[in-house]
Amino acid sequence: MIDFEPEILTNSDVALATLPSPAYPDSQVDKALLSLTQRLEWFEEGRGPFGKMIPRGARILIKPNLVLHANEGPWGIEPLVTHLSLIRAVVEGALLAQPSEILVGDAPLQGCDFPQLMSITGLGEWADRKRMVEPVFKGVRDFRRTTCVFLNGVRLAAEGLQAEDRFILFDLGQDSLLEPISDSHDPFRVTCYDPRLLAKTHGPGHHQYLIAKDVIDADVVINLPKLKTHKKAGITCALKNLIGINGNKEFLPHHRLGGSSSGGDCYPNFNPIKRVLEYTSDRQNTTSSFAAARAWHGIGKQFQRVLLMMGDKIGTEGSWSGNDTIWRTCLDLNRILLYGQSNGMMSEKPQRQVFHIVDAVIAGQGDGPLSPQPLPLGMILAGNNAVAVDWVGAYLLGYDPQCIPLIGQALGDFRWPITSFDATDIELIGELKTGPPEQVIREWKRSTPVIHPVGWRDAALGTPKKFVG
Repeated sequence: MIDFEPEILTNSDVALATLPSPAYPDSQVDKALLSLTQRLEWFEEGRGPFGKMIPRGARILIKPNLVLHANEGPWGIEPLVTHLSLIRAVVEGALLAQPSEILVGDAPLQGCDFPQLMSITGLGEWADRKRMVEPVFKGVRDFRRTTCVFLNGVRLAAEGLQAEDRFILFDLGQDSLLEPISDSHDPFRVTCYDPRLLAKTHGPGHHQYLIAKDVIDADVVINLPKLKTHKKAGITCALKNLIGINGNKEFLPHHRLGGSSSGGDCYPNFNPIKRVLEYTSDRQNTTSSFAAARAWHGIGKQFQRVLLMMGDKIGTEGSWSGNDTIWRTCLDLNRILLYGQSNGMMSEKPQRQVFHIVDAVIAGQGDGPLSPQPLPLGMILAGNNAVAVDWVGAYLLGYDPQCIPLIGQALGDFRWPITSFDATDIELIGELKTGPPEQVIREWKRSTPVIHPVGWRDAALGTPKKFVG
C-alpha cells in the first residue's frame, strides 16, 4: 500500500460543472471533468486531471453504478447507470497519472444480466478495445458471488460464482452502526432473500461484510455514482453507491421486519395485511421447494392486490423515510472502504485515497433506483468527501439533506468517521456560483419540480417534516 495522507475527512468542497446540454458527447464530458479537477486542485501539469490525487504506480479501482441491465420502467438506460462517457473520461485521465493498474468494478443487482448490460451501454466493447492498447487497464469486473433469475415469481439463484479468496470478510462487531437496532429476533431483511442467511451475518455483537479484494487492494478508489432518487434511502449518490463493493447480498440488511409501531421499519405504523405479506414472503424465501415457493408467491400476490385496491403505495420493503436500517449498512461500507485493511481489520487512519465524481448529466427521479425517470440536469459533481458530495446532490434533487438519514447521520461522531467537518463547512464551487449549497441551488432556476418517491415526499425542501405518504 502506498503511503500518503488523503484529504478524505477534511476537504468539504464540492465542485460543479455544467454541460451545454443534458447529453453525453465525449468532448463536453472531457471539458467538464477538466474544469472540475482544476477547481479542486486535483490537476497536475503533465500528469492529467488526477495527477495530485494518484501516486505513480498506484493501483486504481473505479466504481461506477452498474445496477441493472434495463430500466424497470419505460425510461431507458440513461437515468439508470453511470454513463460510459464519464467512465471513459475518468479512465483516460487516470492513465495519465502513470498508475500500475486500473480496474472498473461493481456488484450489480443479482438479477442483472451483466453481458447484456455491457452490450447495451457499450462498456464491454470499449473496455475490450482499451485493454488491447493499454496493458495497465484490466477491464470491467463483476463483483457478485451470486446471481439469480425469477421464474413464476420464484427466485432461482446461482451461488458461489467467485472464489471466497477474492473477497475479504470484515466484522465491525459492536462498532457497526447496525448494532443499536440489532436483537435476538433476527429482524433484518433483504427483498427476495432468505432471512436466515442475514441472521448469520448480522446480529448482536457481529456485523459482517464481504468486500471485493480488488477494492481493499486499491491505493485509490474513484467513485462514479449516478445521482438518483431512491425508494429506500431517499437518494443514491456517493454514499449509497458503495453497496456495490460487497459480494453477497446476505451481508446487506436493507430494512427490519414489521411496521414502525412494532419496532420494525418496513412501513409506517401497523398494517395486518402487510404483516401477512411479510409472513408469506419469509415462507417463500426459506423453503427449498420450488412448488412451495410458487404457492407462497401466489398467496402473497392476492394480498398485494388488496393493498393496491386500498391505495397503498409504500409496500413492505422499507420504501419510506422511516427506514432506519439501510443508511446504517451504507455507512458501515463507507467506513470499511476508508479504513479497511487486507487482513480484514480496521485501521485507525484512512488506508486509501477515495474521491467522487457524480454523473448528474441525466439524473434519475421518481421510483429510483430501478425505475428512474430522466431528470436532465446537465451537471457533473466532484469532491473529496462522499458526505459533502451527497449534501449537494440532495439539494439538486429537491431534498432537504438534513431529512435524509444516510446523509445527516454520516456527519455523526462514531469510530472510523467519514467526515471531520460540519454541514456548515460544505461549500459549492463552480459554474453556478460559489457559496453554501442551499443558497447557490436556491438561486439556480430549476426548470421543473423533481419527482420524489412517495415515501420520501416529506424529505423534500419546504415540506412539513413528518411522513406524509
